[in-house]
Amino acid sequence: MNDTRAERMPALFLGHGNPMHALDDNEFTRSLRTLAEDMPRPRAVLVVSAHWLTPGEMRVLGVESPRTIHDFWGFPEELYAVEYPAAGAPDVAVRVAALASAHVDAEWGLDHASWAVLRHMYPEADVPVLELSLDVAAPAADHLRIARGLSVLREEGVLVLGSGNLVHNLRLVDWNTPRGGYDWAEEFDEWAKECIEAGDVDALADWGALGRIASLAVPTNDHYLPMLYPLAMRESGEPVSFPYEGLEMGSVSMRCVRVG
Repeated sequence: MNDTRAERMPALFLGHGNPMHALDDNEFTRSLRTLAEDMPRPRAVLVVSAHWLTPGEMRVLGVESPRTIHDFWGFPEELYAVEYPAAGAPDVAVRVAALASAHVDAEWGLDHASWAVLRHMYPEADVPVLELSLDVAAPAADHLRIARGLSVLREEGVLVLGSGNLVHNLRLVDWNTPRGGYDWAEEFDEWAKECIEAGDVDALADWGALGRIASLAVPTNDHYLPMLYPLAMRESGEPVSFPYEGLEMGSVSMRCVRVG
């Protein structure tokens, strides 16, 4: 993938939220289309997925034609009919494996952390896609170190995209509140925004220090850790912006972050 002609890519964190967003035309999904139009076209997209968890190791998807995984239950049949037939990027997978000490995997595919957002960004599925799993047993400091090692991919035309949710507590979801969040969710989301703007990735990696609101906002680390990857790749003075902000169903933040 080393190619001095490749245009340097930003790095992203996207709050993917409810899988039904994959089918929706709303403010959030339109922001994804606008975001893609405002960036250089990537040679490949590397998704750090909140839905591929491999405790004790990291894996990278290295197949030519990834399958579409419908990793959710109880949704309308039309959602299970969605296919996202993007090509894989085995050459990038080998590069990622070397940089992140990850194992190349041939069994996984594209879960909805990938396709639910990418089908709005690249609806023709004409950009190669691969996923990186999360070692949820590793401390946050390890994820920051790995992310910094992967930052060279930005120079090689690879879009690194963390997909999760900054606030994600499904036990407390209020389906009757499509927009808006609980007070603690809003407080945690605003704290994270301030840390992001200040470039304080170390504070973000130590989110548990906030106590009760952190335990409510991040009851498990799987949807939070993908956010650390693009932020760890941010260089001194590099701009950061929020292509979309907002909470839904009380306990889910849809905040998206662009670095670069």
